[in-house]
Amino acid sequence: MPNGNNYNIEKFVSRTKIYLVIITALLIIMCIMNYRLIPIGVVLFVLIILYNNWTNKKRKAEFSEQLQDLTLNVNTTAKTTLINSPFPLAIIETNGNIVWKSEKYVSEFANVDINNSLNELLKEIKIKIENSDNKEKGQIDLLANINNKNYKVQGSYVRSHKNTYRNNHRNQNKEINTNKTAEKNVHEGKEDYTTILYFIDCTEKFKLEKSIVDNEYCLGIIMIDNYEEISQRLSTEAKPILIAQVEKKIYDWAEKYNSLIIKTDRDRFFCITTHEQLANIIKDKVSILDEIKNIDIPELSQATLSVAFSNDGKNIIEKDKSTRAVIDIALGRGGDQAIIKLDGKYEFFGGRTVEIEKRTKVKARTVSNALKELIKESDNVVIMGHVNGDMDSIGSALGLYRLAVTLEKEARIINQTRGIGLENFIESAQKTEEYSQCFITEEQATNFIKPNTLLIVVDTNKKSFVDAPSVLEQVKKVVVVDHHRRSTDYIENAILTFHEVYASSASELVTEILEYAPVKIELTPLEKEALYAGIMLDTKNFTFKTGVRTFEACAYLRKCGVNIIRVKKWFQSDLETYQTISEIVSKSEIMNDSIAISMYEKNDKNANIIAAKAADELLTIGGITASFVLGCTDNKVYISGRSIGEINVQLILEKLGGGGHITLAGAQLENISLEDAKQELINRINEYFFETAN
Repeated sequence: MPNGNNYNIEKFVSRTKIYLVIITALLIIMCIMNYRLIPIGVVLFVLIILYNNWTNKKRKAEFSEQLQDLTLNVNTTAKTTLINSPFPLAIIETNGNIVWKSEKYVSEFANVDINNSLNELLKEIKIKIENSDNKEKGQIDLLANINNKNYKVQGSYVRSHKNTYRNNHRNQNKEINTNKTAEKNVHEGKEDYTTILYFIDCTEKFKLEKSIVDNEYCLGIIMIDNYEEISQRLSTEAKPILIAQVEKKIYDWAEKYNSLIIKTDRDRFFCITTHEQLANIIKDKVSILDEIKNIDIPELSQATLSVAFSNDGKNIIEKDKSTRAVIDIALGRGGDQAIIKLDGKYEFFGGRTVEIEKRTKVKARTVSNALKELIKESDNVVIMGHVNGDMDSIGSALGLYRLAVTLEKEARIINQTRGIGLENFIESAQKTEEYSQCFITEEQATNFIKPNTLLIVVDTNKKSFVDAPSVLEQVKKVVVVDHHRRSTDYIENAILTFHEVYASSASELVTEILEYAPVKIELTPLEKEALYAGIMLDTKNFTFKTGVRTFEACAYLRKCGVNIIRVKKWFQSDLETYQTISEIVSKSEIMNDSIAISMYEKNDKNANIIAAKAADELLTIGGITASFVLGCTDNKVYISGRSIGEINVQLILEKLGGGGHITLAGAQLENISLEDAKQELINRINEYFFETAN
């Protein structure tokens, strides 16, 4: 049986045979009536036969070509389906040539300039084909926006044959030009494809989906950060007036976004809003933060809020759990900020004020008792700080080591990375019998761990920043003692957390734990010096982040008999290091009249320590309110940021994956050059000032 195309052609051509029979019959009758006309009749008959054959061949070629272009050799049923498709349909080549389009396509896009949309669509199709494993043929499934309507574009593509041209009836010159173009495309490695595309209008579907998403509820928590301070400092008459002002601001703000707000505690509010309204809240940069701070409080600097929203979770319980985790991050970062978690991503707003010190020591007493019980219930104790440890991480680790030993538990401190000063300190410690076996590596810790081991992480709350990540994964019981602003990468599974962002250092927090421990702690001279040195390091000799409790912790260590002169020796730099720092300072560049940026270009294992010291030194120069120093070790670039408080270096370096405090922060970048890292830093500084201005 002939194929569909040939069958249709033969059916069409067979109609001409009827006319040939009639013409032949007429010629025979004419010749019978007049024999002289026989030669003329024969000639006419031959000419008619020749003409008929020629026209039939031409028609066959044209018709065959039209069907081939239209249907791409599909069967008759498919042809009918294509032609009568309820969706706009077109056969388009990837070079932009429209081979055929249905009546529905013509009517759908009659008043639309579709060329630009088609060009963009064909670009996407070409990319899809290039990334496809099958270059001969495949399926197409894309989305396109045409004249503000959303279309789902589905269909298929096939590779076009370069040496077959559909316009065989065109003149020879055009055919030669086409051949040359095809040969050029083949030479340049370009491939042409023929696509058949259905345009399915999904506008209403997308609107419905957007409506569902927009009306999806999100949960929020709003907390008054300094409620306790307000309660203690304001008079009995002024306190209810101020609280009423704060609450009215919160209720009015929620009403503006058609959100439900419920007061669940004296300093806490629960909020329910929609995804659409949350987008408006983000657009307005959570304006309630500034509205609250603008309330005039004579006895206080200002009131502040911590705000958290989240849409993470399949049900209300999961959403509530996620929102509570987000508010913990906001509080752990010092308050006065909003954190919104959408689809697993965090957005931060505010966080530009200095943390408020809380004078109560109730939490320190509670943590001290709880930690004692956890240590007593454990088989042994492992303590570790952050990567590239410093005197604060080692000092706080040694303090907790003494607590564990006092409670008659075997304890070890993981330390793998050491810098200038710290290396000398640890070498000095290991020379004594007391600490000869105290410090271990990550590999040694793996052998030391037991099923009931307690891990204490000090001076960091980031999972990715601990000195031994594998140990953190192995141990089930984890305690965190830290003073840095909490990041989104914080350790979530801790059974006990002592996290106070207003504290000067981890050593300060550990000193409080030891001071209020339910057992008598006898610190060794080295442990006293390490704790005192840790406080000195993070306060820059009691210049930054020093509060009442900072000096109380130092007073406790002084009462224990710490030798301050010996502590100062741990911070002495050799002449070569001092000259290096001086050179870094001399090469610094000034940005925005008050920000100093410099680089330590030598590849040095102590680059992070030297960069930190240089950043500290730059702040001693008049007119400098913030400093940044970059250094490199192998494929890592370290950035140390310092500020006198006017510029929040933590927000700047957090954009580069770092963290810290308003006045002291750092970041690490991998697989990047110093110059590129410097440019990234400058970009983030500019972003910070742009966001602050707006």
